[in-house]
Amino acid sequence: MLLRCIDFETTGENKEDERHAVCEVGWQDLEVVFGDPIPGAVQAFMGGGASMLCNPGRPMPPEARAVHHIGDADVADAPSPTEAFMRLMVGPPAFFVAHNADFENSFFGGGEVPFICTYKVALRVWPDAPGHGLQVLRYWLGLDIDPALGLPAHRAGPDAFVGAVLMARILEEPGAPDIDTMVRWSRGAALLPKITFGNRYKGQPWEAADTGYLRWIVDKSELDRNVKANARHHLKLRGAL
Repeated sequence: MLLRCIDFETTGENKEDERHAVCEVGWQDLEVVFGDPIPGAVQAFMGGGASMLCNPGRPMPPEARAVHHIGDADVADAPSPTEAFMRLMVGPPAFFVAHNADFENSFFGGGEVPFICTYKVALRVWPDAPGHGLQVLRYWLGLDIDPALGLPAHRAGPDAFVGAVLMARILEEPGAPDIDTMVRWSRGAALLPKITFGNRYKGQPWEAADTGYLRWIVDKSELDRNVKANARHHLKLRGAL
């Protein structure tokens, strides 16, 4: 089974009132074998990987350049993002994998290929991690990554490589969810281990919040839909919804 781990660098994050574009595409393939030669075992093998600069068709904002250090001159003669996206579809892979896949998915639909979000999966597999960003998990888990392949951070090729190693580590975790479960989790809200707002419960696990507070979040607050989804999830766990 071919999993293609991807990462994009962009001119910014897409918003309702402003669309941005991709300036670099990176990918790293992961070949996964289930139950051979040992029933129930999972083996993951690194395959082909590469990156492509893309001309986003718009000037590079200084805020974006400060993250990935890609400038207008670097992409002036580069192909369009569409050409890079076509390369991603070669195979085609069985699944696309990305850390915070909602971001990549806002630029690239992937056709009929489902996405797995290693950020959303990691939140559930390792809720007690000190953080769930790609680089935090890299060092917290002690992932064995050659710096020549996994650095610098915030460039599409190295980040896709680190994402592939993380995905392989998830698959090796005892009691790891199956692929279909990971896809389902990836389509839903990010299940945050702690409350990140307000004064009353900020920094505490969701289990600490009383039912009335959770109901207020769902029914009356103006918090974003991801937060509301977390409150709704915990109400369901309590049989209160």
